[in-house]
Amino acid sequence: MRNALPIDAVVGDYVQLANGGGAQLKGVCPFHDEKSASFYVHPGKGVFHCFGCGESGDTISFLMKIEHFSFAEAVERMAAQAGITLRYEEGGYSPRHQQGERTRLVEAHKVAAAWFQEQLGSPEAEIARGFLAERGFDEAAAKHFGVGYAPAGWEHLVRYLRGKGFTDKEILVGGLASQGQRGGLIDRFRGRLVWPIRDTAGEVVGFGARRLREDDNGPKYLNTPETPLYKKSQVLYGIDLAKKEIAKTGRAVVVEGYTDVMACHLAGVTTAVATCGTAFGEDHIKIIRRLLMDTSAYRGETVFTFDGDAAGQKAALRAFEDDQKFAARTSIAITPGGMDPCELRLAEGDEAVRELIENPVPLFEFALRSAVARHRVDTAEGRAAALEETASIIVKIKDRSIQHEYAVQLAGMLGILDEQFVVRRVGQLARWQRENGQQPRGQALRRADGGQPAQPPRPVHRLNPRDPAQFVERELLKLALQHPDLVSPAFDHYGDDEFPTPPYTAVRRAIRQAGGTAYGASLPDFTATVRDASPDDQVRSLATELTVEPLRTRRKPDAIYAGEFLVKLRLQAVDRRVNEVRAHLRRLGDRATAEELGPVQGELWALQQYAQQLRNKGAAGL
Repeated sequence: MRNALPIDAVVGDYVQLANGGGAQLKGVCPFHDEKSASFYVHPGKGVFHCFGCGESGDTISFLMKIEHFSFAEAVERMAAQAGITLRYEEGGYSPRHQQGERTRLVEAHKVAAAWFQEQLGSPEAEIARGFLAERGFDEAAAKHFGVGYAPAGWEHLVRYLRGKGFTDKEILVGGLASQGQRGGLIDRFRGRLVWPIRDTAGEVVGFGARRLREDDNGPKYLNTPETPLYKKSQVLYGIDLAKKEIAKTGRAVVVEGYTDVMACHLAGVTTAVATCGTAFGEDHIKIIRRLLMDTSAYRGETVFTFDGDAAGQKAALRAFEDDQKFAARTSIAITPGGMDPCELRLAEGDEAVRELIENPVPLFEFALRSAVARHRVDTAEGRAAALEETASIIVKIKDRSIQHEYAVQLAGMLGILDEQFVVRRVGQLARWQRENGQQPRGQALRRADGGQPAQPPRPVHRLNPRDPAQFVERELLKLALQHPDLVSPAFDHYGDDEFPTPPYTAVRRAIRQAGGTAYGASLPDFTATVRDASPDDQVRSLATELTVEPLRTRRKPDAIYAGEFLVKLRLQAVDRRVNEVRAHLRRLGDRATAEELGPVQGELWALQQYAQQLRNKGAAGL
C-alpha cells in the first residue's frame, strides 16, 4: 500500500514541488514555517525529508502527520485515491465498524454534499436558484462548485444519512446535525443555500450556508462548527479548484466570500480563494505559501480584494500586518464603488473582474496612503505625526532597493518639500531595525526629560549563517554534534557567553545537559541524547538541523579543522572582551588615577597576549 500512489502525487496536493537537483523534488515544508525550500521528496525511494525541521518518512507517514490521521486512516485515504478495495480482517469486511473515524466523517460529508446538490433541483429550492440567478450563476456554475440546498425541515438530512448507514454519533461529531431540545438530532442547515468546503485534497470537510428567507433568525452565513475534520482557520474555500493554477502562475487571490470565489473563477481568475467565517490568518498564509513555493529566492504575489469602505480598509490593513509572513509580494485590489467581485462581474462583466485583479496596488502603498489619511497633513503637527507613523511602515519593506523610492513618494504624500529629510528619517529607522532586529514603534524614542533620543532597544539576534561570527558558532556546534570526538574535551570548557547568539546558546546548553562532547564521543548517536536533553521543540529542531547540515569543508573533517573553529570562537570571545575593556578605558578618561587605570590596563594586556598566543599556536594555545 505504501507504493500504491507516487509520493510526489500525494505530497503535491499540499506542497508545490520543483526540481531539487538529481532525482529529488523540493518545496516549502508543510510542517514548519520557513522562507527557504528545505523540504525534499525522492519519488524513486518514496520518502521525504525536511532539512529545516527534521520531519521525514514515507507516503503514509506524510499523510498521518499532515492530516493527523491514524495509520489505518492514512491507508484508507491512499486506497480510496488509488481505487483499491480494502479487506478488513478479524470478522470479515465491515467498513462501517472498522474504518477510521475520520474516514467515516469524510464519507458522511461526501454523501451529504451530493444530497444537498440534488435538493437544489427540488421545487422548494426555487428561492435558492433565484438567489444564484440574480448573482449571475446558472445551473452549470452551481454544479461546478457543488452548490446545493438544505430543505427547511428539521431532520431531512439526518434521516437520509441514517438510511445510508451512518450513526447518530457520526452525524453529530461531523457537525452535520445538532442536539435538539427533546434529545433527538436536528439538521444544522435548514432552508439555506449550501456550499461544500473542501480541503486541498478535494475532500469535503464542511459546509457554508447562506440565509435565504426573512423568517430565518439565524446568522446570514452559518458554517460547520469546529470538528475533527473542519478547522475554520485551516481551510480556504476554493483551494481545491485554485491550487494548481496558484502553483502554475505564482499568484493567489484572496477574496471575502463564496460568491466572490465563484465570480472570479467564472471570470477567468482561477486562483481565487476565500476564508470560511473567519479572518485571514497565519494558518491560511501557510497554505498559500506552500502552494506558491513562497521563499526568499522566489517572487510570487498574493492579491487581496476588499471593499473600498471603512471595513474593507480595516481588513486590508490587517492583511498588511501579515505581510512579513510572506516572502511573496502582497498587493490589494480595491473594488470600485464598494462593489465586491461578484457585484462587479454582474454590473460590468468578466473583463472588469480580470482588470481588477491584474491592476492591484502594492499593499505598502495602500498602507501608506491609509496612514496619511488619518492625519491633518495641512498642519506641521499633523505632518510630523504622519511621518513617524508612515516611516515605520516603509522600513518593513523587505526589498531595501525600493525603500528609498517609497521614502521619496512619502515626501510628496505629506507635502514635505525637503525629500532628503524624509529619506534620512526612514534611513535612521531602517538602520535601527537592521542593527536591533526590530523597529521603534510610533514617534521617535526620546528621553522622558525631553533630551536626546534614548538608546535603541537591545539587539534581538537572528540566525544568519552568512554572518562571519555566527558562522563560527554554527560550524563548531555542528562539529560537536556530528563529531564530538574531534572537539572534546576543549569544547566542554567553553562557556555560554562564547556562544552569544541566543539559539546557539540554547543548543550549547543542551549539549552540556546531555553530558558534553566527552560523553558524546562514546555514544553511537550523540544527537539523540542532545535532542532528549533539549528544553523545547525549537532547540530540538535546531539540534537536528545542525546534525544533518554538511560541514563547510571539502576534506574529511579532522582534528585540524575542528581546532581551527575552536580557536576562532575563543578569539571572537577574547576580541569582544578587548573591545569592552578599551571602552572602559575611554570612559575613565585622562582624569583617572593610576589605581583606577592599573587593573583595567592589566586585563587589556593579558587579553592581548592571550589573543596573540592563540594566533601563533592555534589549538595548542587554548
